[in-house]
Amino acid sequence: MNRRASIRTMLYIAGGTLVLPACFRQSGRASIELVNLKVSDEDETLLEILVETLIPTTDTPGGRELLLHLFVLKMVDDCHSPEDQQSFVRGLQSFDGWARNELGVPFGDAENERRERLLERIGDAGDAVGKFFSLLKRRTIQGYMNSQYVMTNLVKYELVPGRYNGYFPMETADGSTEKVEGW
Repeated sequence: MNRRASIRTMLYIAGGTLVLPACFRQSGRASIELVNLKVSDEDETLLEILVETLIPTTDTPGGRELLLHLFVLKMVDDCHSPEDQQSFVRGLQSFDGWARNELGVPFGDAENERRERLLERIGDAGDAVGKFFSLLKRRTIQGYMNSQYVMTNLVKYELVPGRYNGYFPMETADGSTEKVEGW
């Protein structure tokens, strides 16, 4: 037997044993590693639908394609106080119950128009749901605006220090405006 072939085979087996657990998603757990939040698979799916309702797919990618629900979870897990984290999880569960009562079906099973109308009435849901939704909306928008798609395709990027405008209108002491040449 060739020694190189046997070493190569051992490396394939070792690599496979390292990668194999990542291929199987543990049922009932979130798909990313969270330290402080206890979020189930159903909660993550609800967040995914909420994010897609807030930023739907049009000619640009939506919240689901950009994985903004994972961004929201990671930001809440890493950057918020334990009180905010508990409030977020309680608000998510309260939202789920409130949406089922209002729609008669789970939030994900409703049509998109009904989901949007429900989100417009989020103020009627109570304080826990309102705080949850406010945090979710803020972090979703932050994730979208900082996503690779937006930063590379929609935002015009200028290297620091930016362009030089030698003739910039300046206001003089008497209130009149004049063009002032650069330094």
